[in-house]
Amino acid sequence: MLPHLKKRLIKKHVIAKIGSFYYCDNFMVSEINEGVIVSLEMVLKVTNKYTKKYYPNNTPFVYIANRINSYSIQPTIHFETKKILPNVKGYGVITYNSINNKIATLEQSFLYAPTKIFDNLEEAILWVDELILHD
Repeated sequence: MLPHLKKRLIKKHVIAKIGSFYYCDNFMVSEINEGVIVSLEMVLKVTNKYTKKYYPNNTPFVYIANRINSYSIQPTIHFETKKILPNVKGYGVITYNSINNKIATLEQSFLYAPTKIFDNLEEAILWVDELILHD
């Protein structure tokens, strides 16, 4: 996590079994652990325990997946997250190689919110500001 981001961390940093989650004012950043196979059950655990607490239904936020590790996720999970997190205004993915970039591009077809792929966290955070301000 970038040091300057800590200034915007006004909520919480959570280390869960599946990875680290940084809850900021109007966005969250996930860093899933190496080799994890993300299931709907795992997503629901983090969502119900933390995400809904920091972003109640009326609070718009953007989800940023900082893919610093290699892991798997069933793309159809995104259909369920739409139901449980209707206040997600965008989904950003930070990739660090061409394979993850291709996977993120494929995932975009399963997402209901505006999506964008980035190669660094700073650009993703700037995009958050664009989405939230124009909402």
